Amino acid sequence: QVQLVESGGGLVQAGGSLRLSCASSTSIFSDSDMGWYRQVPGKQRDLVAQITSGGTTYYTASVKGRFTISRDNAKNTAYLQMNSLTPEDTAVYYCNLDYVRRYWGQGTQVTVSS
Repeated sequence: QVQLVESGGGLVQAGGSLRLSCASSTSIFSDSDMGWYRQVPGKQRDLVAQITSGGTTYYTASVKGRFTISRDNAKNTAYLQMNSLTPEDTAVYYCNLDYVRRYWGQGTQVTVSS
């Protein structure tokens, strides 16, 4: 059973920064693609950033230049560094591990005040 535990969310003022972490319990972490998604009430869950097992990254247009996804395979942990946050970044952020099937964390709330 793969478990993903997100942490690092919270309340921050516009222009501030947060760093999200996603700790995994699985030994397949290094072979997995990792992603961060976000969801606001009433809307679908959208991909924010992704990092493949080989280290290739992808960012949705609205976060390019502000967010950085990374991974530490020795710690089985993925990160999302979020800078220059705006109220539009307010959402529940979910970690995703993709290996044969998708696994999800429980989510962490990020609230950006104006």
